Amino acid sequence: MTTNPLGTTVEGIVGALFDADPDRLLMVNPSGRTIERFVDAAAAAEGPIPETSLLADGRLLKDVMDDFLIASRAADLVELDGLSIRTSDDLSRSSLLLTDDRLVALVEADDQTAGLATDDEAFVATARAAREAEWDAADAFTLRTPAISRVRETLATEIDPDVEADFAGVLDAMETARGDGHGLDEVTVSLLVAAKNRVLLYDISKWGEDVGVASKATFSRTKTALEDAGLIDTEKVPIDVGRPRLRLTLADERLQDATPTELADVAQTLLA
Repeated sequence: MTTNPLGTTVEGIVGALFDADPDRLLMVNPSGRTIERFVDAAAAAEGPIPETSLLADGRLLKDVMDDFLIASRAADLVELDGLSIRTSDDLSRSSLLLTDDRLVALVEADDQTAGLATDDEAFVATARAAREAEWDAADAFTLRTPAISRVRETLATEIDPDVEADFAGVLDAMETARGDGHGLDEVTVSLLVAAKNRVLLYDISKWGEDVGVASKATFSRTKTALEDAGLIDTEKVPIDVGRPRLRLTLADERLQDATPTELADVAQTLLA
């Protein structure tokens, strides 16, 4: 049995497998970094991707999917029937990609990931049967994050296209969206771009709850934190019946003309 390098990046390895047009791809026990890069590569693919089954450690998956950027793209793939996810706490140590006629062992070294591939028919068949058995015994993993395409579409139609454009721009400027001290989260970004466009708190929080981004209570708590940090202000807007509603505004008028990247940088600095 011989092995041949298939690439030195996850994106390159995945691209080579996609180009072979397999019916199904089985990914077993990948690292968190591999999952992230696979999702990015699959989301960026120009054509349809093979039906992909991702089997990973449950705690690892939860940590990876705490990042809105990754989880929302993965949710898009799930909704398009391009990705199924299961978890197991009893996986073999090898990190593998398998199609019907090829096995690729993933080997990580610093920032590189080598794909050592073999198409030995008997070996691939044996390895695939074992990994399929692991898949059949695994537990389903449910993503609670909405698909990014649905988030952006509803933000444009239910709130405003300018808000959606700013939202997408801020996300593009970010490496993560966790809100854990290393980046902004999706609720913070939603409120910041809503304030930049003077949207009512009621409207953006109702949208967020309806689409599955977060509850109205979470939006309210985050709004208070952003006020305390000096990022946003509110002004009362009278309505015919009931208490006045709050319009979100940016606390510093200089941020009104800021690019999405500048807005993200200022927010991350003040919230760190």
